[in-house]
Amino acid sequence: MEWTRSDTIALANNCCVQCHGIGLHLGRGGRLNPCNCVLRAVFRACLSRFRHCATKEKHMSRVSLEFIPGRERNLTWGRKDEEYMADFILVSRRHLEDGEYRIFKYHFLLGADWKLCCRQLKIDRGNFFHAVYRIQQKLGRVFRELEPYSLFPLDEYFHGPSRLTPRKPVRPAEVIGLPAEVFNRFNRLSWARSA
Repeated sequence: MEWTRSDTIALANNCCVQCHGIGLHLGRGGRLNPCNCVLRAVFRACLSRFRHCATKEKHMSRVSLEFIPGRERNLTWGRKDEEYMADFILVSRRHLEDGEYRIFKYHFLLGADWKLCCRQLKIDRGNFFHAVYRIQQKLGRVFRELEPYSLFPLDEYFHGPSRLTPRKPVRPAEVIGLPAEVFNRFNRLSWARSA
């Protein structure tokens, strides 16, 4: 996936010393990579939506009818809040190592503070916070670059893709159903009259 400045500039931290608020920095081979502050912001946005879905009243959850693209153009019913929570946990479990997932589970899912996590996991404070930042960066990248359907941007996950794929350009002759040579001859005549 190609990261662009329009993807990162709103998420970047203005005080970041790596990207200076742009959200991108030059990586190996001259490729633009997202800054760590952007990856952490993506993770925090996804975590916030997860917590919102988890704490919402259960009668507030609704079933939605979704269009499935393809040749058959089927429709399916789904519960987006529950699907998002399941995707959030399963993707995190799949991409984190065992020690990282334990920190993720205690700190982010169960809400334990750093003192309790350090005591339970038998690690010191510095290593705990380094692991937290590493988890945020790793999952932020995964949530944005997940194929075929990413968890971030959230509006695309919950409301379908907002970026339409560009269609093949249509020539004016195809619009009105004329053969191309007739249309071109007519077009040349109209230009000759106007000159």
